[in-house]
Amino acid sequence: MMKKIFIAMVAVAALCACNSGGMKKGIEYRGLSMKMPFSAFCDSLTARGFSIDSAKTDSDFHMVVMAHPAERFRLMLAQENDVLVALQENYLLTTNDSTRKMWQQIRDGLEKDLGTWPNMPIHGQDHKVAKFESEGGFITVTLKNTYKPTLEVLYQVKK
Repeated sequence: MMKKIFIAMVAVAALCACNSGGMKKGIEYRGLSMKMPFSAFCDSLTARGFSIDSAKTDSDFHMVVMAHPAERFRLMLAQENDVLVALQENYLLTTNDSTRKMWQQIRDGLEKDLGTWPNMPIHGQDHKVAKFESEGGFITVTLKNTYKPTLEVLYQVKK
């Protein structure tokens, strides 16, 4: 009987060791794990001062738009089965120079935080893209300076 209990304990320990070693680190958005349930993630953003824009949020909450009065961007969050799959920051800026400067600052900050170089396809001065990959997902910083400058930061969770 003791032998069976010992073998069962060894099997459980081996199973736990295999599971914890194979877990991938999730991607984070400003200190919040994007692996947490969607409702908990939204609640955490609400606690930080963001509010849901009900006019731009769909009725099933598959796509939620949030804003913060002190931030220069709006958040769009997409979920599937209460799991956050993507989050996008859409910056509200007015001049091309300010978007170029912010794009560079965001790109440099992500490079430092993630410790990796981005993949940067060449699109020209008025369209820049920096794509980062981490263990938990992808982050894409896109600048488009056409008629109305746009700056977007897209976080996507790996499945």
